[in-house]
Amino acid sequence: MKESLHNLRNEALALIQEARDIKEINSLKISFLGRKGKLNEYTKKFSELKKEEKIELGQLINELKKAIEGALRRKERSLKSDQPKKTDWFDFTLPGKRPEQGHLHLVSQAIAEISDIFEKIGFVRVRYPQVEWDWYAFEALNMPKNHPARDEWETLFIKAPPHKKYGQMVLTPQTSSGQIREMERLKKPPIKMINIAKCHRRQQDITHTIMFHQFEGLLIDKNISIANLKGVLDYFAKSFYGPERKTRLRPFHFNFTEPSFEVDINCPFCLGKGCRTCKSGWHELGGAGMVHPNVLKASGFDSKKYNGFAFGFGVERTFMMRSGIKIDDLRLFYSNDLRFLWQF
Repeated sequence: MKESLHNLRNEALALIQEARDIKEINSLKISFLGRKGKLNEYTKKFSELKKEEKIELGQLINELKKAIEGALRRKERSLKSDQPKKTDWFDFTLPGKRPEQGHLHLVSQAIAEISDIFEKIGFVRVRYPQVEWDWYAFEALNMPKNHPARDEWETLFIKAPPHKKYGQMVLTPQTSSGQIREMERLKKPPIKMINIAKCHRRQQDITHTIMFHQFEGLLIDKNISIANLKGVLDYFAKSFYGPERKTRLRPFHFNFTEPSFEVDINCPFCLGKGCRTCKSGWHELGGAGMVHPNVLKASGFDSKKYNGFAFGFGVERTFMMRSGIKIDDLRLFYSNDLRFLWQF
């Protein structure tokens, strides 16, 4: 009996698999599962069996019925999906549909544009490590041992054996370390560098992220003045923001520049007159100044023969100050929210 049911199962599944249309499927359903079907022939033999044999045969028949019903359903779905719909119609003369295309992240767009602006006036794009030594990040930049930036609550230190000369290993807190590396690499002026890289600091709020991007400009040569710095900054402001935008310098203090300045850009709405958006007519953009003699000496340059300027701005912050850009939380740049990213 078991062998007979096994053979019936194989026969049914083979025929169902070979069926070519719905009509044939319906015929097989009647042939195996109908009132006079092959499976029902076995139920008629129940009266001839003992109680234990009835239980065993009943289980086998139920399993076989489920297997045949499942095979019939799957084959029926398969045949229906293969059949063309009567409403389907295709015009071969229509042009093809182009697949959706992605685009660069808005930070990548800003970096490409900033690079292009400075390359047009002779600045060379460079990149330096995201993992840096304390000496490049602080010591060579004229920062004393007790400077707040060297505190573990400001800088991300890496658990690694310190270097005999360069000290502890850190995640690059600012792109200024690239100034030292570029002067060491070229060894002789003139130097015109634009360094764009990721930076890391232990801050996270609406105006800060743990990882962000900076671009650092450095020009070293003979007889460089603040007027040269101002000219480059105004050139960038007009190129990136528009012909009506300009910068101003406010006295400030950075250990690696002397004199040092905070760089402001005039408000896109009032152009420096003062309005309810900016209050004073200006927005803070970044820091700049003339390279400190100690920084030149640390890089092996004669500070009496050469001088220069440097500036450093946050890429995300610079982008946020463009006209029409209303981003009130820096963390949105890295939220991966497509509704936000699709706007750019």
